[in-house]
Amino acid sequence: MLSTSYWVPTAAMAFPTFPDHCFFRYDHHHRNDHKDLRRWRIRTTAAAYPLFSNQIQLTKDSSSRHKLYQEAIKTSRDKFTREISFQSKDKDISLAKALLYVAAEDEAFMSFNREMDACSILNERRNVSSPSEAIDWDSLEQMPLGGKTIPEWLSELDAIAKEVEAELVSRDIGCHLVEVLEAVNLVLFESRGLTRSPVLVDSKHSYLHSVLSSRCGSAILLSIIYIEVCRRLGLTIVGSRVGEDFLIWPQTGYPEELFKVTSGHSLFAIVNGRCVEDPRSMASDLTGTSLLGLEIATNRDIIGIALANLIRLHWKRASRSNHGLMLTSPLRHVNDAGEKPNMMDKSNVPLLRPQDLRLAIMASERLLILQPHNWALRRDHGMMLYYNREYGKAVQELSICMAFAPEEEAEILEPFVEKLHLMRLESSWKSLGHTGRLTVP
Repeated sequence: MLSTSYWVPTAAMAFPTFPDHCFFRYDHHHRNDHKDLRRWRIRTTAAAYPLFSNQIQLTKDSSSRHKLYQEAIKTSRDKFTREISFQSKDKDISLAKALLYVAAEDEAFMSFNREMDACSILNERRNVSSPSEAIDWDSLEQMPLGGKTIPEWLSELDAIAKEVEAELVSRDIGCHLVEVLEAVNLVLFESRGLTRSPVLVDSKHSYLHSVLSSRCGSAILLSIIYIEVCRRLGLTIVGSRVGEDFLIWPQTGYPEELFKVTSGHSLFAIVNGRCVEDPRSMASDLTGTSLLGLEIATNRDIIGIALANLIRLHWKRASRSNHGLMLTSPLRHVNDAGEKPNMMDKSNVPLLRPQDLRLAIMASERLLILQPHNWALRRDHGMMLYYNREYGKAVQELSICMAFAPEEEAEILEPFVEKLHLMRLESSWKSLGHTGRLTVP
């Protein structure tokens, strides 16, 4: 059995094999003798068992990697928080940077999990030589994200903008709005081959770097790429949610010009594609007048939409084995008049895929930074913590939610929070060695 601390056999540590002609002095005591003896024991064991020498080094390497990933997780969140800080003007927020920090945090978290799994395998199988590949980076800016670093992905957007400029030069076209947008469309959707994913089931369609790499992504990510490329060309693109679609268009004081049809399509259709011409879409009913009535999304709003998509995606993946499970399902059971008292306990909490659930919680944490007073979001966040069996944190978040929620929603939450608090107390009660159950009066 390998020791989980140093990967040295327990028996070897307890009963080391001393070499011949080994002398000990009992008449000399130094305050560092115990450290010297410990180092000597490790060297002696490593010499007797060469494989363990390699494992000791792997332990040190793994510990270093763990720290790097943990630091990357923390730094990514800090940089995301600073990027979307309310102390900054909304126009100064970089959509690309914010979403790349989101991707970096999630990638570091998943890499950390893979590293922990590899270490577990190493502990269980003595013949495993290496848990993972060596790391050649020591900061977030150097961390590889889909084969490139964050600065390199930002440069990728710069390169796309330069391709648009080159296309305009080759056509000997000026800077008329229609021609610029046609050139953007040509580069993005023909030269680069970006396409919209019809159904969000693959997480790579919801991360900016993955969309740039795989060239397939969600509608909101494609819109963000469009906005970022046009911003580099000096063209401001605004957007708004319309039904299930997020529509974008160039900022102009004459919105009716966007709907004039030339060459078979309006400028609005050129930017937004087929959904504008689909009679089943709310976008097909828009006019220059109704466009003025839409609420323009801020950069923070757009980031929030992308994060909300991540929450839905990861929750769907986490609850895949529990078909039809909703975040608020436990609330209905607690408030069901036919429900027996105290039926809500740990054994009733569905088992979900832990990594996907944690990724959903992380996306929710970021969205709460943007929308701290959104009671429905905080309720959903608290429910995810409940599913993750973090009952103390769930009680805290749901209690805060009740302070912001409408009265009828707070009344639904109250009995659930009371029972959840009881579950937390019962866990503490049993951890102290007590038996029996606590009941709600």
